[in-house]
Amino acid sequence: MNGTMILFQFHEKTDRNTINKFMQKFYGQDSTSWNGKYKYHRHGFLEDIPHRKILRGVVILRKQDSEKVLDFLGNYPLTLHVREIKLTPDDEEILRGFHE
Repeated sequence: MNGTMILFQFHEKTDRNTINKFMQKFYGQDSTSWNGKYKYHRHGFLEDIPHRKILRGVVILRKQDSEKVLDFLGNYPLTLHVREIKLTPDDEEILRGFHE
């Protein structure tokens, strides 16, 4: 089975605030109040899409999900590289067993 690998990197002069907001929106984030009393999870875009995060800025997806992810990434100052890849049996199992 084939999949898609998307590699992305922010442009060199992108401010840290933009990168942090992107990370929260794309991957999601767990937050805790200053006193540790409250915990909150900020839902991320990628949480609803079967994927495998390889490294920061490198994700493997099913082919049918790649356009949706590329549309999201297109809203940010990123350099993108997209490749069709042959999924390993481990990748296939993770993408198939992912909650939808």
